[in-house]
Amino acid sequence: MGPPSSVPTSTDALAGPRVFLHSPAALARHKARWDTDRQHPEPALVRLLDDARRALAVQPFSVTEKSALPPSGDKHDYLSLAPYAWPDPHKADGLPYVTRDGQINPERDSIPDHGYFSRIVDLSESLGLAYYFTDDEIYAEHEARLLRVFFLEAETRMNPHLSFAQGMRGKEDGRPAGIIDTAQLARLVDGIGLLMGSKSLTAADRDGLASWFRDYLAWLRESELGRREGQARNNHGTWYDVQVVSLALATGQTELANEVLQFGRKRRIGRELEPDGRQPEELQRTRSWHYAIFNLQAFVALANLGDAAGVDLWRYQTPDGRSIRKAIDWLLPFALGQQRWSTPELGGFRPEELLPVLREAASRLQDGRLTVAADRLGRNVSDRLWLLLDPSR
Repeated sequence: MGPPSSVPTSTDALAGPRVFLHSPAALARHKARWDTDRQHPEPALVRLLDDARRALAVQPFSVTEKSALPPSGDKHDYLSLAPYAWPDPHKADGLPYVTRDGQINPERDSIPDHGYFSRIVDLSESLGLAYYFTDDEIYAEHEARLLRVFFLEAETRMNPHLSFAQGMRGKEDGRPAGIIDTAQLARLVDGIGLLMGSKSLTAADRDGLASWFRDYLAWLRESELGRREGQARNNHGTWYDVQVVSLALATGQTELANEVLQFGRKRRIGRELEPDGRQPEELQRTRSWHYAIFNLQAFVALANLGDAAGVDLWRYQTPDGRSIRKAIDWLLPFALGQQRWSTPELGGFRPEELLPVLREAASRLQDGRLTVAADRLGRNVSDRLWLLLDPSR
């Protein structure tokens, strides 16, 4: 049996909620500001609560609702199709499927599990924040209900593995790359951590979720698919580390989290980023701008988790100059229109995609130049969560 999950103390509660992606102390300061004038909530909080109220209308859902049967025969097993896999036009039956990078096959949506997992993450985040900022148990109660159905109850729970994620018809039942389907798991961990002061999330719920997290972490680290994904030298590897570190922190395995973060300096920053900030693996893609930023978002998440674990990735630089900051600096002239993006981008070049990374980096590094760039890029872009989570405010 693995180590128990960390239990917040009264001192922890004063410092803020039990979250890892965001600064607990910053959230506590934002909450204190909101508590001083509940009659006049700031617009960002109003938008958050609007989202949370809509979330209250969402009925519980489960991976067991799909009509397709996983190769195991167990509907509790997560199942998804590779998004860029298409029937081979040169074969009568289309098998085995072939890859068209960057072109999503709508057939993927015939199996709802990937959408369901994204939804449980989004709902947990919105409801968790709404509960934390208002202390209204209605939000915590509904999030706990959704979590029980998705992860805990025997009839509906998802089994803690992704053996059949992003399969390709006629070729593979599941792929290492399918682990990217749970890339946003750290947001789910934080969404649950925001409920730690609630009576709606029972001790049995907390223990059950911690057990699920431990089991999934073990699968990520011990299964063949998980080990192969951990060896990826692009965004898949970075997001893999984000999941492992987040789950390790959530289950009290701080030594493991520290080990992965320390090794990540060499394995991620040292291998995926060039000294000038380029990301060669992402620039080869047909959606090169999107994937360069997607990988950078994973680095930002990993650096924030590093702050929670006492490992500084934000300011780390390899002996030959590779760093997260260099990767941001390399993309910045393109986002600001100072240079033209010349590699393929099937999704259309959207400079504002860099904005969340810029805002987070400016805040964490206390960098005025990045703040000015973010203000310029985001002049007409609103981000309700950033206004509530910004640790520099």
